[in-house]
Amino acid sequence: MSESAAKVKGAPPVEVHDLTVSYQNKPVLWDVDFELPEGKLIAVVGPNGAGKSTLIKTIMGLIDPVSGHSLIYGRPLEQMRKKIAYVPQRETVDWNFPVSVFDVVLMGRYAHLSLFKRPKKHDKELAMEALEKVGMAEFADRQISQLSGGQQQRVFLARALAQDAEIYFMDEPFAGVDASTEDHILLLLKELRNHGRTVVVVHHDLQTVSGYFDWVMLLNLRLVALGPMETTFTKENLQKAYGGRLNILSQVIELSRKEDFIREPGHE
Repeated sequence: MSESAAKVKGAPPVEVHDLTVSYQNKPVLWDVDFELPEGKLIAVVGPNGAGKSTLIKTIMGLIDPVSGHSLIYGRPLEQMRKKIAYVPQRETVDWNFPVSVFDVVLMGRYAHLSLFKRPKKHDKELAMEALEKVGMAEFADRQISQLSGGQQQRVFLARALAQDAEIYFMDEPFAGVDASTEDHILLLLKELRNHGRTVVVVHHDLQTVSGYFDWVMLLNLRLVALGPMETTFTKENLQKAYGGRLNILSQVIELSRKEDFIREPGHE
């Protein structure tokens, strides 16, 4: 089946089944299982090392799991890549690469191009529209290395907008940006949500979670809780996510030793 396969009727935008990931024989995610609703702003929160970035990278196919799998609208990722956009952590990007702001945003259109096809006028127009939405049109010809951290974040958000996806994964998009950029990003995320898009955001600021998002996933090696903000972002669940990491990790490592189960990603 082609990459432009149709959605499975009634399937959620993202579902994850029995997902386990390990680094250097240590579990990072353990037996994670969930479905995400469509048209929601969803925060992924948890302590450092809880597996938040690993989770979205694994769903995106950037990391091989030890076990388990993910589906996008009921189909494997390979068939649905056009429907997903990804905004990585800013510090993971080589900003010295000699490329202009416009070229970075135009990359968001590549998923819609056939092999060896060059971007057309329509693709370039969409890229410029995305730059206008994030307030960066005047910087189109600037080298990305010449931008501030907040401007760089806006450019990567514009690249995701240019892709015109249905699901957006964003890894700490608010990290290291000024208040104006944070407000601008939030408005764009809400606009995506209001157009029926599903937006999944790794987020570290617990003080803004309830004000920014509709749903929250609390993660700490295992899935602690997932659901609407009002019923899920509770003191009890926060205590489970942030207060018991050492106990949970010890239990999982002991279990893995008994089952001789933990292996390197990508190894059978």
